[in-house]
Amino acid sequence: MAWSRPEVRMSRPRSRGLLAPLVLGAVLLVAWQLTVSFSGLPGFVLPGPGEVLARLAGMLSGSTVWPYVGLTLAEAVGGCALGAAVALPLAVLVHRSSWANAAITPFLGATQAIPAIALAPLLVLWVGYGFTAIVTLCSLMVFFPILISSVVGLVHVPQEVVDAARIDGAGGWDLLRHVEAPLALPNVLAGIRNGFTLSITGAVVGEMVMGGQGLGTLLTLQRDAVDTAGMFAVIGMLCAIAATAYVLLQVVERRSTIVADVRDTPRG
Repeated sequence: MAWSRPEVRMSRPRSRGLLAPLVLGAVLLVAWQLTVSFSGLPGFVLPGPGEVLARLAGMLSGSTVWPYVGLTLAEAVGGCALGAAVALPLAVLVHRSSWANAAITPFLGATQAIPAIALAPLLVLWVGYGFTAIVTLCSLMVFFPILISSVVGLVHVPQEVVDAARIDGAGGWDLLRHVEAPLALPNVLAGIRNGFTLSITGAVVGEMVMGGQGLGTLLTLQRDAVDTAGMFAVIGMLCAIAATAYVLLQVVERRSTIVADVRDTPRG
């Protein structure tokens, strides 16, 4: 009995975290259906949620759509991995070197004024159409969020923890591996989590602009066929993929935060 009260308190945020999106989703579906019912718009302009869900179920039950899903996921994962592979070492360099920080930061700010999609024609000229160009576009979209989050995580590692590690003889690679990287990991994962959703966007837009065989291509085909219900179904798939990846990475991020807190807790 003594433990029942804390358990209830701990379960409330979890149940609220599961219930809130479901309630919001139900409200949006009802609003969508009411809009369809009272607007008088034809089905090829705005299909109802029932029609879209039926179309989505039919697509998922078949085998045609899965190669499209797999290729878009491969492009998004590949782009996110490539962007992280470049951003993470650069974040360490910016954090460790004041010269690199002063030299690189203005250029990073300037690149944010250039929409990544505007680089698509150049990428076609440089690497051609298809998978490689799309992965490159995705990596450009995720690079900046991962870099900024990683630098913020490294900057906010408690200085007293770093000083204590240096007193114990840690420095250079050992300091980064055993102290700074674990404590900055929640921020790094937050950057990857946000970056991956952008990578999915980059993959879809890249397929629509630079060719490919993923969900962006399927959207283009459905648009040309005025298949609005099919377009909504594919958009629903993309939302589900992004939401699933976001939640999974958020779970990993929370667990890494617990580990970082344990490492950061002073021992008497």
